[in-house]
Amino acid sequence: MKVLLVNGSPKEKGCTYTALAEVAKALEQEGAETEIVCLGAGAIRDCIGCGQCNTKQPGCVFGDDGINELIAKAREADGFVFGTPVYYAHPSGRVLSALDRMFYAGKSAFAHKPGAAVASARRAGTTASVDVLNKYFTIAEMPVVSSSYWNMVHGNRPEEVLQDKEGLQVMRNLGRNMAWLLRCIEAGKAQGIEVPENEYEEKTSFIR
Repeated sequence: MKVLLVNGSPKEKGCTYTALAEVAKALEQEGAETEIVCLGAGAIRDCIGCGQCNTKQPGCVFGDDGINELIAKAREADGFVFGTPVYYAHPSGRVLSALDRMFYAGKSAFAHKPGAAVASARRAGTTASVDVLNKYFTIAEMPVVSSSYWNMVHGNRPEEVLQDKEGLQVMRNLGRNMAWLLRCIEAGKAQGIEVPENEYEEKTSFIR
């Protein structure tokens, strides 16, 4: 089982990374393979709703900022943890731009795979940020993985995050819960339990 962890901060080894690394450590102790990918500080395009990903090619039509590479990694992963710093009580703009395009152009890479959101803040805005990220999972038919408290850490610097003992405990429990759910899914597949055949034909755009 492999879990892809995406760091939505421009800082490769900042507070968000510190939280994700704690999750990854617990996952690896449970036998999972992990990879942490940082979105970095470079430009990430917004989704422009062109629809080309549904007609002319797999993935996003824009191939210059690493989003298609992330979709390819997602297809090989069994579970996901998306981390974000909190900016004005909201996820980072770059993680939202990335997820808009990853989920719109590559929804099938995520469907029926467990997902979890993690937020890092100096003080407040974490629950709102986690709520925003969780909505990507619930529209992509993904089981949402929880922990023993909300998935958040606090601190203005990585060394302060390391002092948030409860936050780190939540990260470790999140990793264990993710590994447990992945094993449950594997056991179900071994017993012949397949993902549901859901309906996708109706696209109601208005209510009369």
